[in-house]
Amino acid sequence: MTAGRGPLVLLVTAVAFAAAGVGAYAGRLFPPHVAAPADPIALVRVAAGEGLPTFRHVAALVRPAVININTVTVVRNPLTGPRTPMEEFFGEEFFRRFFGEPRELQKRSLGSGVIVDPSGIALTNAHVVEGASEIEIVTADGKKHRARVLGADAKSDVAALRVVGEGSFPAARLGDSDSLEVGDWVLAIGSPFGFTQTVTAGIVSAKGRTLGQGPFDDFIQTDAAINPGNSGGPLVNLQGEVVGINTAILSRTGGSLGIGFAIPVNHARQIYTQLTTRGKVTRGWLGVSVQPLTAELAKSFGSGEREGVLVADVVDGSPAQRSGLQAGDVILAFNDRPVTAPGDLQRAVGLTEPGHTVRLRILRDGAERVLEMRLTQAPDEGDTPARAASSARSLLGLEVKPMTADLARRLSLRTPDGVVVTAVEPGGPAEQGGIQPGDVIRELNRQRVGTLGDFEKLAVGLKPGDRVTLLLQRADSALFVAFTLRRG
Repeated sequence: MTAGRGPLVLLVTAVAFAAAGVGAYAGRLFPPHVAAPADPIALVRVAAGEGLPTFRHVAALVRPAVININTVTVVRNPLTGPRTPMEEFFGEEFFRRFFGEPRELQKRSLGSGVIVDPSGIALTNAHVVEGASEIEIVTADGKKHRARVLGADAKSDVAALRVVGEGSFPAARLGDSDSLEVGDWVLAIGSPFGFTQTVTAGIVSAKGRTLGQGPFDDFIQTDAAINPGNSGGPLVNLQGEVVGINTAILSRTGGSLGIGFAIPVNHARQIYTQLTTRGKVTRGWLGVSVQPLTAELAKSFGSGEREGVLVADVVDGSPAQRSGLQAGDVILAFNDRPVTAPGDLQRAVGLTEPGHTVRLRILRDGAERVLEMRLTQAPDEGDTPARAASSARSLLGLEVKPMTADLARRLSLRTPDGVVVTAVEPGGPAEQGGIQPGDVIRELNRQRVGTLGDFEKLAVGLKPGDRVTLLLQRADSALFVAFTLRRG
């Protein structure tokens, strides 16, 4: 019997030593936000692969806020051939109204999103809703709702949607993507291949990945399974906070190979704020060209180490020039955050709104100094008249084209005054007001509309919530219609 007890004593002793060792490293096994079991034997079981933490509490917290996004995009029917000159001028909706020829196909696609405001505002990818004429979302309880785009930013691939209708919705919390570390657990939630409310788990594989998508690339890489249909859904930490928006995968098969990418939520949050308040994104502009600082360049410009970026050129009249920045300066930090590559500076400047004063820590002739400058708006993102007019037509929910003498004769109009409505947004303010393709707008808010220029000048002054009155010519009848522009 004594011999029989020998192995048992050795086993108990081994477990005791192992438990003590694992207890000493409990902080390494469990992050600060996950409580480690108090029982040392339980720690051994965890270390041995038994009793691992479950993610059920995270999934239960976030899934109610995750939505499935169904979009309909109208595309040309290639079987009907090219547009006729008449159709090109009037637009397809007008053409179908009078001729009834089907010249379009409806393309349907799936994506995901996450509600981040109880009023029904959701975050998703811009590419999920790009060109969509209809958007339907399905919430976790299976209910279907219409949604509209508050704003979309193609450069960052972030879009904000508003669910149409009253009521309160479960909303997820936004976390801090800067606090993520490689190796942290994350969950991806969405609708891969249309399988709604799918949860996958993995870790943060890398940070700061660039995919060649543009100057604002700064992706979180994860091995949590991300597939087509996951785009726009949340990447979540163990506190149930959204830390990223799932966006892309690297795959030769179309399915997950364990390499997925998400937009950091700290980046998305800044874009979201602008989209929900203004419907568009304005980016700061410094007016400087920079290049990587190589070892040889670092020696030439008095930098003992390869840190920072080298200023190659400064634009005349730019904020950089007015602050005294010069070609040959080495930029070390932007608002006290280190700059190690040109992309760091591009993202930092682009995510700062125009009008903000920023600090640059630079190295010049071997000495550090700090420059302050007030950013202006990026020249390529200003409100040109064409862009402003397009925005105004979007607010009204219609598209127009100029009237011509020939068109006036075809429509049996006495004069060529006004603009022709060629398209009406389904569910938009104009449709709700009763406007139809083919209507001619003669007045806007009791002001005469003689030309397209007249219409655009009057339309650009409109804002959400305004009351709009239009005088229309429809066939041989004149009529007034009135409606209120939707609010954000």
